Order: sequence, then C-alpha cells, then structure tokens
Amino acid sequence: MKRIVVAVTGASGSQLAWEMLALLSSMEGVEVHLVMSDAARFTWGQESGRSLADFKAMANVVHEPSMIGASIASGSFYHDGMVVVPCSVKTLSAIAHCHSGDLISRAADVCLKEGRPLLLAVRETPFHLGHLRLMTSASENGAIIFPPIPAFYAEAESIEEQCRQLCGRILARIGLPNGAYPVWEGPS
Repeated sequence: MKRIVVAVTGASGSQLAWEMLALLSSMEGVEVHLVMSDAARFTWGQESGRSLADFKAMANVVHEPSMIGASIASGSFYHDGMVVVPCSVKTLSAIAHCHSGDLISRAADVCLKEGRPLLLAVRETPFHLGHLRLMTSASENGAIIFPPIPAFYAEAESIEEQCRQLCGRILARIGLPNGAYPVWEGPS
C-alpha cells in the first residue's frame, strides 16, 4: 500500500487538484490523505463548479487544516510523499521558512525532516524575486519545485487532459509511475 498526502491551497488551480485526486483514486493500492486550506475551499467555490463533497470523497482520509495533531503531522506516520497542488505563495513561504502554523505547512516540514518527497506545484505567474528566493530556499531544504507548466508536445485536447497529464508527471516525479502522460519518444 502506498500512502500519498495531497494538500490543496488557495492558489488558482482547482482543476489540477480535481485531476490529482481522480488519478490517485483510480490507482490500485494507493491511500490518499487530503488536507485543504480555508482559502482552497473558497477558491474551489469560485473555480470548480463541482461538489466539494464529491472531491473529498475521492480521498481515503480527509484532515482539517487546523488539526495540527493529525497523523500526517508526525514523522512516525509513514507515507510515500506529499504534493501541494496547487501551492500558493503563502504556503510556499511557510514551507520555505519552516513555519508550521497549520497542518499543511507542518506535514510539509515533516516530509523535509524525514527525507520524504515533497512536491510544490507553485501556481503564481509571473514570479518576482521574492517568489524565486522562496522557491530556492524550499528547494535547498529538499522540496521539489514543480510549477504546473504543460508539455505542449503532448497535444492535450482539453484543459482537463492537460491537467491530468501534469498530475501524472507530478506523481511520477515523486516515485509513483503511471500512464497519465505521454512519454516523449523523440520527433516523429
């Protein structure tokens, strides 16, 4: 059994979060722990047009962001990695500065101290120097910085497909192989 922690923050990108949980829930032998910030819930209501209950139902365990004592806040709770999709600059800043003010930043800090994969799908553009410094700091601490930039050679036919391909690449990067994205075979 693989365990993956998925954190969703208030940055624009609800479709990415949906596709991530849909992909993970379709995989055999994967247990998904979900935590959403309050800002993520607000953004969800603005962007998704989907039921939050349906979204949460794709996770095996849902944690509240204020529950700093949840299982995912402890290094003794083994899991195979954490993705923050999408990752706001606020969350990036908390992680880069080791500020564990909520469950998302605490669980991320635990990943880093335990040497587990932590991937941040930073969803801001354009980046200013402060953002770049935060990404550098988080990267120096062990985080994987993965802005959700699509691979246009994959020729996705919809936003949903493009997001699914990105999520497939994200999961592959933390060590969870899948067939959700085309592998580049060279020019045809």
